[in-house]
Amino acid sequence: MKKLLFILITFLTSLSTYAAINVSKIDPPCWYVGMKNPELQLMVSGQGIGDASVSLNYPGVSLSSTVKVESNNYLIVYLHLDKEVKPGKFPITFTVGKKKIVKEYELKARKKKGSEHKGFNASDALYLLMPDRFANGNPDNDVVPGMAESKVDRNDPNARHGGDLAGIEKNLDYFSDLGVTALWFTPVLENNMTGGSYHGYATTDYYKVDPRFGSNEEYRQLIEKSHDRGIKVVMDMIFNHCGVEHPWIKDIPSKDFFNNPDHQNNFVQTSFKLTPHVDPYASKYDFDQMNDGWFVTAMPDLNQKNPHVYKYLLQNSIWWIEYADIDGIRMDTYPYADYDAMSNWMKELNEEYPNYNTVGETWVTEPAYTAWWQKDSKLSAPRNSNLKTVMDFSFYDKMNTAKNEQTETWFKGLDRVYNSFVYDFLYPNPASVLAFIENHDTDRFLGEGNNLPMLKQASVILLTTRRIPQLYYGTEVMMNGTKAQSDGYVRKDFPGGWVDDKENALTASGRTNEQNEAYDFYKTLLNWRKGNEVIANGDMVQFMVQNGVYAYARQYNGKTVFVLLNGTDKETTLPLKFYKEVLKDSKQGKDVLTGKIVQLNEELRMTPRESLVIEL
Repeated sequence: MKKLLFILITFLTSLSTYAAINVSKIDPPCWYVGMKNPELQLMVSGQGIGDASVSLNYPGVSLSSTVKVESNNYLIVYLHLDKEVKPGKFPITFTVGKKKIVKEYELKARKKKGSEHKGFNASDALYLLMPDRFANGNPDNDVVPGMAESKVDRNDPNARHGGDLAGIEKNLDYFSDLGVTALWFTPVLENNMTGGSYHGYATTDYYKVDPRFGSNEEYRQLIEKSHDRGIKVVMDMIFNHCGVEHPWIKDIPSKDFFNNPDHQNNFVQTSFKLTPHVDPYASKYDFDQMNDGWFVTAMPDLNQKNPHVYKYLLQNSIWWIEYADIDGIRMDTYPYADYDAMSNWMKELNEEYPNYNTVGETWVTEPAYTAWWQKDSKLSAPRNSNLKTVMDFSFYDKMNTAKNEQTETWFKGLDRVYNSFVYDFLYPNPASVLAFIENHDTDRFLGEGNNLPMLKQASVILLTTRRIPQLYYGTEVMMNGTKAQSDGYVRKDFPGGWVDDKENALTASGRTNEQNEAYDFYKTLLNWRKGNEVIANGDMVQFMVQNGVYAYARQYNGKTVFVLLNGTDKETTLPLKFYKEVLKDSKQGKDVLTGKIVQLNEELRMTPRESLVIEL
């Protein structure tokens, strides 16, 4: 019996020795030499790979450590790259018992130094678009065999519609003509999800462009062609959560990769109330629910406090900068992620790319809250977010309230906007705040209407004030809609982006007269703004509302741009004595919007909702 038992144990041991193992994926798929941080994390996935020992032999590369996690199908490998390491390919050997798997890994040369990567700033005008909803340039990738979702239905506002990177590339001349200098796409990475994932905010592979949008190489080529036209590209990233179909959820590496991992038995959703970050009286319960709760059931909350998760995300952002040469990052749901981890991420990114820029979505409409998040804010000291650019939800809120009001001297109409800018003293850098009047998460500025004079007025402020402006696709052709039924109604297809569209707003001949008026307005203002140092770098002087008019000046190196906006539905006569400090001895100026000469004598008559952008 003992002899039989010995034979059985020996047999079982031999089975484990030759058990099936494989390496199905290594993230990142390659890396780059010459980084300031010499540490490289490899997240290795594959059946039984957790039992493997690791060896390699390449000059300048050494194995620092391997980390075995709870799931045996992952192994985290840390390498140290010397400063002298050269680009090249080398084998990494994974050994389990007598079985060996050899995978080739590549270190690539960087195309340019970290300091040579230039981010977006106040000289730019960002144009936000959803790839699925802008244009379909390649119908062959509408449905990709093997992916979880195959539905393409343009009649369903919440389904995929087939827009892609090829559609954007085919219309690069449209953006050049319009005059925008940067394109911000909502996320382009794989969302292999069951159900509506057209928006891209449920990532299932951080290193792969969704094949229904195109390939990694197509994304890189699109960016290169955009650069040829002087257009930057901003990448939308999400570190707070991934998609519920991500491999890490199907086979969790370790429970602490996610917050509240027991979602099937005890689902915890975020409160969406972001104030516990700044509330001096916040309870731990409220903070934890906001910070660690899942965004929705389809978006598991990643735990950035886990050093391996943090390192994975950090490297992912660096990889896309190096691989695709993206010009900036927009970070989704910024305050929902761990503060210290995100602060460290920004610190490391700023050190590697000192001239780069990242904007974080900080959705609270109080200026003090937004300013608290900006890099070097005294409000959050001694903590520092290291986040250079924040989103101005106060401006969005005030502008969308003002549009329905007549401007008065006490907090009505454009006086709300005046009072919003009063609080710029809170910001370490007001010129590095991103302003907008609408985006993919809000009602369209026009709602269900078509008030072009008010749209122009809001856009004049957006494009001439001391901010980084962001436009939303289709605003220039008066696209409207509200979220009353669903988000899909503020994310409609751009007319003309599909070959069978009855309307084509991509061409002047396909637009209505009113659409052309709107388009020409934006084209004039955006192209005038491009390269304009007064707007990019100038100081700002604003005046309290007088006779229903909100006015401010931008000044730089002896040049002045004077903006006047009649925020009422009535004609008004404005005494110019209020503005002598900026007008000085000027008797006339040129209106940028119309090209006409404006006489600046004792008073100025303005028509209802008139906007003037006067170069003195």
